[in-house]
Order: sequence, then C-alpha cells, then structure tokens
Amino acid sequence: MLQFFAHYGFHFLIPLAIALIWFKSNWKYTFLVMISGMLIDLDHLLATPIFDPNRCSIGFHPLHSYFAITFYLFLLIPKKSRLVALGLVIHIIADVVDCAFM
Repeated sequence: MLQFFAHYGFHFLIPLAIALIWFKSNWKYTFLVMISGMLIDLDHLLATPIFDPNRCSIGFHPLHSYFAITFYLFLLIPKKSRLVALGLVIHIIADVVDCAFM
C-alpha cells in the first residue's frame, strides 16, 4: 500500500506542488503539461504481459531506457522543452521509487 501511495503520489503531487509554487499564475497548464509525462507509459503496451507488478520499468521499456532518460535530462536545458522534460523526469523518478520497493 505504501508503494502505491509513494508511486502515484510522486506522479501527481510533485508536479502539482511545482506548479503551485513556481507557476502560480499558470498552474493548471503547467500541471497538465507535466502530467502528460505519464504518456511514456504507453511503451508498456509493447511488453508481454502488459502489466507485471514485479517488473521494474527502468531499463526494461523503450521509453524508460537509460538512453531515453539521458535524452529527457538534456531536454531540461532549453527553456521551450523544460516543462515537458520536467514531467518526464518526475515520471522516471516516480518509477525509480517504485522499483526501490521491489
């Protein structure tokens, strides 16, 4: 149960806190952009089985690969891609937290 709350809390509460603290005037848009980072979970559809509660996503799925994670980190540099990259990096950190529980 703690794993569930830690994982999904990180997915939703951290982006919400960032949006409310640093982007007060435009927090809804900022929050939605960062939450869109969850779309990288579409790569789970390529796995068999699609969902395995005992599988760590990091290093297994293509959009959770170390190459992809490096790309997400570089996307933090340009201002135009920073919010999307922040959402992706937060997603990866949430998955790392999830893997730590395994």
